This record gives sequence, structure tokens and C-alpha cells, in this order.
Amino acid sequence: MTPRWAALPLVAPTLVMVLAGCVPSRLPALEATLAAQPSATAALAQWCNTQGLADPATIRAAADRTPRAAPPAVRSALGVAVGEPLGFRHVRLSCGGVVLSDAQNWFVPARLTPAMNDTLAHTDTPFGTVVAPLQFTRQRLAARRGRMAECPAGTVLSHRAVLRRPDGAAISLVVECYTRASVQTPPASPR
Repeated sequence: MTPRWAALPLVAPTLVMVLAGCVPSRLPALEATLAAQPSATAALAQWCNTQGLADPATIRAAADRTPRAAPPAVRSALGVAVGEPLGFRHVRLSCGGVVLSDAQNWFVPARLTPAMNDTLAHTDTPFGTVVAPLQFTRQRLAARRGRMAECPAGTVLSHRAVLRRPDGAAISLVVECYTRASVQTPPASPR
């Protein structure tokens, strides 16, 4: 009679193969694309182009501007006092009809230009596109394969980051939730 533990070496490789199937095969490539850019908008435009999701690869932001109070941790990360005004946008970034990410963005209007604030208030232009002239950098606070608490179900990758001007001033805290659709193989285009 074979002891139970003797079967374990066979179970472990099978379990590894099953768990590997939980990570979409294109996820590492998306992670690398996002890591190479300070702007998620620019990275997603590049991703959209290389994945053939749309031609031209234009990122659209469906914005919900319903005010949301910033948690104390957001104010602390942005270096703003309790009374200092913050802007908020909840957007779904898409390309070619595919929703790539769902993002929450608290930003400091006083650290942006009046024209940038006007564009953010009245258009669905992605935040990264609007503030690109500031030549901002990204300070990643957290990254997780899967869903962070702030992200919706179906999230395959989550990022939390602070965007900073070259002088170091924080302009935005973002929570980015990348969808399963962002890493699925796009349908073949009709010929």
C-alpha cells in the first residue's frame, strides 16, 4: 500500500498548472507596458495599439464627477490640509470599445493650470492627457495582481500611485483597476 504523502509530488505540479491558468497570459506584458510610462493613459494607448484594439489607438475616458470625500490617507499622500479643495474623477478608460481600466483619481486643482482644471471639469479627456505638459512622474504606492479593496470585481491588476510635478509637488492620487478584458485576446478583425 502506498502512503498518502507519496502522491503529493504529483498533486503539486497539477496545482501549479491550475493556478497558473488564473493569471491571464498577457498580464505580464500589460504590467511591463504600464511600468514603462509615468502615464497610464499613454501606456494604455500603446497597449491598445500593439494589441490591435483600435486604429487609431485612442483612449476615451467616461468620467463620473460625482464628488467623493477623500480619505485622510489620500490627503496625507497628496500633502494637502483638510480644508484644501480636491477634485475627483471616476473614469472608465476604453479603447476600441474595450474598457481597459476603472480608475479613481483625487487631484489638487491648485497645482494644475486653470485650463487643465477647466478641461477636467467639462470634458472626458483622460487625466494623463490633460496634465501631460507638466511632465509628471509616477510614484507607485502599491501594485497587486488581482483586486484591491477599491476595485470592482473582475479586476486582474490594481495600482495605487501618486503623480508628481518635476518640483516634487503631488498633483494626483490614482487607484487604477485593470479589467480582465484588457488582457484578453482581441477578436480577429474581419478581412
